Amino acid sequence: MFSKQTKTPPKPATTSAPAPLPTAMAPEAPKARPKVASLISDGITIEGGVVGDGELQIDGIVKGDVRVARLTVGDTGHIEGSVYAEATEIRGRVIGSVTAKQVRLYGTAYVDGDITHEQLAMETGAFFQGRSLKFQRPQAPAHHSPAPAPSSPTQGDSLSAPPKPIS
Repeated sequence: MFSKQTKTPPKPATTSAPAPLPTAMAPEAPKARPKVASLISDGITIEGGVVGDGELQIDGIVKGDVRVARLTVGDTGHIEGSVYAEATEIRGRVIGSVTAKQVRLYGTAYVDGDITHEQLAMETGAFFQGRSLKFQRPQAPAHHSPAPAPSSPTQGDSLSAPPKPIS
């Protein structure tokens, strides 16, 4: 186990030239870091708006508008203001309007305000007082034959002002 080993003498170095160092290294593309959700924890109150492009979980109180990419309002979370997000999950209270593509109200949710959405899901027990407004997607332009041009610029058509009398 602890035996003596004889040391071997170092090998003589060869006389080859060292490898040249690269003179210009290509810059590495920045790696996309995963975005970590931000947290406003229970016991914290923010008076003013919260804006960001990441994910936010609110377990405390926000008195102001919240505009983020993804929002989760926890059981103890409370927002007094408008919410704008791509996706919103609500377990706590929101007093104000909610605008998001996807909205999910859990059984403990309390929302007093209008919800504008593409998708809305509500669990049994969720409280919602307000209007549910579905996003109105722009209609695709209809492919009709082009409308004929007015016969002459001096004569008005039925959609424009009535023609002036000729004197």
